[in-house]
Amino acid sequence: MTPGAIAVVIPAHDEERRIHACLRSVRAAAAFVAPVPVVIVVAADACTDATATLAAQGGASVVPTWRRSVGAARAVGVDHALTLLADSGPDVWLAMTDADTTVPPPWLAHQLLWERRGYDAVLGTIRLASTAVGALHVARHDADYFRTRRPGGTESGWEHPHVHGANLGVSASAYLGVGGFAPLPTGEDHDLAVRLASAGHRIARTDRHPVRTAARLRGRAPGGLAGLLRALRDPVARGGDLARHRGTVGLDSARTP
Repeated sequence: MTPGAIAVVIPAHDEERRIHACLRSVRAAAAFVAPVPVVIVVAADACTDATATLAAQGGASVVPTWRRSVGAARAVGVDHALTLLADSGPDVWLAMTDADTTVPPPWLAHQLLWERRGYDAVLGTIRLASTAVGALHVARHDADYFRTRRPGGTESGWEHPHVHGANLGVSASAYLGVGGFAPLPTGEDHDLAVRLASAGHRIARTDRHPVRTAARLRGRAPGGLAGLLRALRDPVARGGDLARHRGTVGLDSARTP
């Protein structure tokens, strides 16, 4: 069943350099699923630059927050989106990405394929867009990131263990049923996935349409991707940090359609 509407929620903290490319890619993904209505919400969290202004110019509904927490920002953004879509009925699909990320055109359409198959949430993957880090850092990240993919296996057949707020979709009913995003400074995506799985919701893990996210050494969330990339420079710290970021949560397996 096609949802009555889709909300794309994007937390942002001082992302004036990247928000334009993010929104341009999301608008292209929204056009791909027309005529399904799509609203784009940017939760501008403690922004001191032009992020909010640029997001509004880029067609997003901007909701300011000063929580300095990606979990709280995502939750505020979802609440705002559901208010905007209050007349769309109960079947709303929530798609999450980040302001330093671009999504491929079929991104939303692919999530809706899973929704039509009876899945309550979709966990996608990322690819690093090398910016502040070099090829060695990207190679070290990828060596661990793809470690569970069979040699010679295809992207569509990889039931990956990852959870990324930059590439996540969930039905509004499932999201609300487990209490939504917790106000965590990091790991809010893993926390939500664990609660969805514990509640028995069907969760698809797919590498079919990965998003491209900035590879930088100074990120916005403590302990996030930037922290992992910094740790890759230190062979001693690398093991524990990689284990923390793997985030396997024992979710329901599913193959990509």
